[in-house]
This record gives sequence, C-alpha cells and structure tokens, in this order.
Amino acid sequence: MARLIFNMPVLYASLSVFKEFGRERERERERERERERAEESMDMQVGCRWGVLLPVVAMVTVEFTDVGVTTVSKAAMSRGMSSYVFVVYSNALAAIFLLPCFILQKKPAASLPLSLLCGLFLLGLIGSSSLILAYNGINYSSPTVSSAMGNLIPIFTFVLAVIFRIEKLDLRKSSTRAKLLGTIVSVSGAFIVILYKGSAILKFKGLSPPNFTNQHFVSQQTNWVFGGFLLALSCLLAATWNIVQAPIVNNFPSKVTIVFFYIFFVTIQTTIYSLIVERNPNSWVLRPDIEMIAIVCSAMFGSVFRTAVHVWCLQQNGPIFVTMFRPLGVAIAAAMVVIFLGESLHLGSVIGSIITAIGFYAMIWGQIKEQKIAMENEVHSLASATQQAPLLPCRVAEDQ
Repeated sequence: MARLIFNMPVLYASLSVFKEFGRERERERERERERERAEESMDMQVGCRWGVLLPVVAMVTVEFTDVGVTTVSKAAMSRGMSSYVFVVYSNALAAIFLLPCFILQKKPAASLPLSLLCGLFLLGLIGSSSLILAYNGINYSSPTVSSAMGNLIPIFTFVLAVIFRIEKLDLRKSSTRAKLLGTIVSVSGAFIVILYKGSAILKFKGLSPPNFTNQHFVSQQTNWVFGGFLLALSCLLAATWNIVQAPIVNNFPSKVTIVFFYIFFVTIQTTIYSLIVERNPNSWVLRPDIEMIAIVCSAMFGSVFRTAVHVWCLQQNGPIFVTMFRPLGVAIAAAMVVIFLGESLHLGSVIGSIITAIGFYAMIWGQIKEQKIAMENEVHSLASATQQAPLLPCRVAEDQ
C-alpha cells in the first residue's frame, strides 16, 4: 500500500504525459485536415476556372474553324469546284470519320426504332437542303455575308416557334418585347447586308496564290443579292431544323448514333440531288490542291469537331451560351477574307452586321430573362412545397 502511494505521482505524471501526447496528435491531425481542405479548395477553384474558361475557349475555336471552313470552301469554289460536289464529299468523309464511333456504341443499329430513323431522314432532308443553299450562297457572295446571315437562325427559330404556337407571344412582358424588337432589328440588318453592298472600306493584297485575283472573289451586285437570299433561305431551313430536331433527339440518348445517321442521310440525299444537277463527270474528279484541303477541313472541323463541341457545350451551359458566340464569326470572317482571299471589306456588310448583332443580343437578352423568371418560379414552388410537406405527418398523427 505504501508502495502504491509512493508511485502515485509517477503514475499521475505518466498519465499527464500520455494526455499531452494525445492532444498533440489530435492537433497534428487537425492541421493535416486543414491542409487537405485548403488543397481541395484550391483544386475546386482551379476546376471552377477551367469549368468556366474551357467552354468559352471551345466555342471561340469553333467560330474560328467555321469561318476557316467557309473561307477555304470559297477559295476552292472560286477555283472551279462545284458546291454540290463539295457538300457530298465533305459529308461522306465526315460519315467515315464517325463510323468507328458508331460501331463501338453499345446499342446496335438494329434496335433503333423506325420512328427515329424516319425522323432522322426528315432532319437529313432539311439539313441537306440547308447545306446546298448555304454553300451556293457563299459561292455567290462572301464568307462575311454568310457569318452575318447566320445570326438570323435564332431569330427565325423564334418566329417559327410563335407561328406553330410552341411559344406564346405576350407583349405585356418586357422579355417578349425585347425578342420581337430584336427580330425586327436583325431582319433589317440582314436586308442591309443583302441589298446594300456599299463601297470598299478595307483592301489587302492577300496571302492567296498569284492567280487568285479579285475578279474571282468580288461578286457583281446581282450575284451578291442572290447569294444573300440563298443564305437567308438556308438560315430559315436551319431554324426549321432546330424546331423539328428537339422532339426527335430528346427521345434517344445516344448522341453519336443520331449524329452518324443524320450525316449518313445527308450524304445520301445530297448525292442524289447533286448527281441530277451536276452531270459533268469532270466536276466529280478531285484535284490534290485546295479542293482536297477544303473537303478534309469541312469533314473534320465543320461536321465532327463542331458537332462534338456543340453537344458538350449544350450539356454544360445550355443553348443560349452556344448561340452567344455567333456574332464573333462576323469579325473573324471579315479579317480572314481580307487577309487570305484578298477581298475588299464593304461598308454594307459592316453596317448590316452591326445592326444584326444588336438585334441578336436583344433576342438573347429576352431569352435569358424568360429563363431566369422560369427558374425563380420553380424555386418558389419548390420552397412552398418543402414548407407544406412537414404538415402532412402531423395531420396524420392527429387523425390517429
């Protein structure tokens, strides 16, 4: 007993040492957890920055590649290449590029419903007509006009949605008034681009080969107007494509299968039409120069890359984010055609493009405001439902 009493201070001191050691270990673990949380926070901040920046970079790249494809195709068609042959070969090559991805899909083609194939065939018919009109319009006018007229696609989509009563036209809402005003302004700007060519305000010698003279590119006023109307009709068909494709695409999850069959049907339909229109066998012979480059660029960047980026950005940020970058293509096209094709930048294209872009962004503002109101209404409905939900068990308990 005396020995135990004698050892008590030693035991107490040992216990104090163990407690202090335990507290020190706990503080060390807490510091380690704080370092891990700080590293996770930094990783999240970097991820958020990339999550915001990467779609922007992707869409800007798409605008550059789209304008590049139209510029190279304009150069090839100015060398004598048929626009019909260009559309057929570029889509056929794009289908070949997508074929391995389609084969590796888990869902085989035999299991595709007939209604989906019929819908994709209809989409292909609309898309092939739009492509033929677009490249003929570029051949008669300019890639700058093509980029300016591309801003009409969401405008025409809104008009068709109102005509077919997919969207209600309520003039009491400021968003609807903004969309209607944007439609009128954009169409007015498009008419200026088509009907008023104006004087040349910027000229450049260009980086094209010596036999690429301005007479190959600068269209007469009649060709300019005709090409502009062809591009406007192409945008109208593209807007129709947007209306038709929504119920078809949303009912089938495999986007690669949809894109492959769409391009496959476009290739078949453009081939049939082009064989009827283009009967000269020499027109179907490709030369290993700018013609081959234009077809490969159109297949890789105009079809495969562009479709993949659009699908990804639609999933990440929605359709409004994708359409916001379209006016950027006008400035890119103006620079490319002046530098690489040696065209002159005309006053009518500049004025009309600016007016069209103003109307375009007014339309986008109206859509953003409508979506914001819809999201706020949804949040309020969910909040009210959450507040009412706990009352149900109480009432049941009282009844019992």
